Amino acid sequence: MNALLFAVVAALGNLVGGYAVVRHERRSLDVINLFLAFGAGFMLAVALLEVMPEAVNRRADAPVFILAGYLAVHLAQHVLAPHFHFGEETHEVSPWQGWSALLGLLLHTFFDGVAIASGFGVSRHLGILLFLAVFLHKLPEGVAMASVMLAGGQGRGRALGSVALLGAATILGVIFTGLIAPLAAHGLALSAGVTIYVAASNLVPEFQTRRGWKMPAMFFVGAAAFFVTRLLVEMAVAG
Repeated sequence: MNALLFAVVAALGNLVGGYAVVRHERRSLDVINLFLAFGAGFMLAVALLEVMPEAVNRRADAPVFILAGYLAVHLAQHVLAPHFHFGEETHEVSPWQGWSALLGLLLHTFFDGVAIASGFGVSRHLGILLFLAVFLHKLPEGVAMASVMLAGGQGRGRALGSVALLGAATILGVIFTGLIAPLAAHGLALSAGVTIYVAASNLVPEFQTRRGWKMPAMFFVGAAAFFVTRLLVEMAVAG
């Protein structure tokens, strides 16, 4: 299967999330919030049960690069861009905070593309699971990016332009994985670290602060859905 095509579809998720923000689609944003929790559970299961074991099985040094992927996203999102968080930004921020959030997210979204390419480099089965994990958090990611740009005083055009850049970075991640040998060699392990960070350190804390039972429930539903999805993907690939 063509990893680049799947990356394009994933990138569209950023645009959908951003569009919901600039159009103030309240109902759509409520649904995307549920995707945030569901995606956290699904991503964590994919990373721990599929990507990490496969990476370790392929390379003895994989744990070092798993840690490196985790630390790289933390550096980009919470050191270089200290204000960033997933979900809709509801407070006024400075323009600098919006641009720093964009820079931090560009590294993360680049590795979304690396994850998709690395997964398909192993098997269609793993590629599809990683694509789904990436796609599920693309919607809230687009919401986060567009809303922080608007909160920083930027117009709708720049808000949508910023989420389009995130999508483009994902596509570039696929392309560069095929061109840069070290990235192809260590991409799976790096993707495991990035995915674990996004799920456990970005998405889970975001819905833990919210009241109600729906989002915590969706987290467990997302983790359980992984097992059903894996079975369906195995059947589809075998057929």
